Amino acid sequence: MRLRARTAMSALTLVATALFAPGVGVTASTDAFAVTKLTQAQATAMFSAAGITWSSSGGCSNRNVSTCTSFDGLNQATAQGAVTLKHASGCALNITGGTETGHASGTYSHWNGYKLDYSKNTCINNYVHNAFSYIGLRGDGYPQWQAASGNIYADEGTHWDALYYTCGC
Repeated sequence: MRLRARTAMSALTLVATALFAPGVGVTASTDAFAVTKLTQAQATAMFSAAGITWSSSGGCSNRNVSTCTSFDGLNQATAQGAVTLKHASGCALNITGGTETGHASGTYSHWNGYKLDYSKNTCINNYVHNAFSYIGLRGDGYPQWQAASGNIYADEGTHWDALYYTCGC
């Protein structure tokens, strides 16, 4: 009987230790879904290293000006998703929209760091159409394709609107 009690107590201690260890279990509930945010400098360094370009109609990067293309507050997974797309497709990739104001709101929005807009070109258009699965029209009528990673690319006519849930790595 004593051996069973000791075994049960050891198992309980092990479970409690695992649950309350730093970065695990109950104490990590607020960190479990934490997202790493990038600065403008961090994001542009990643994009430059990957050969990704960016442009804005206003020639600026101020997050609070809608004609700028900003990366302040961009999710690291979103930036990595762009790099993954660039490497996987082999296409020229130019970002025309980031975290700046002026886009639709919502949890998975540009402002919250989940989306990037890309210039359309034949190479990227063909890659999205052939490598991803067509999943129908978005609520606003734009056609969408979904990558195996779950990321979604919407053809908004003049550009691609990319939603990154993961880096797609």
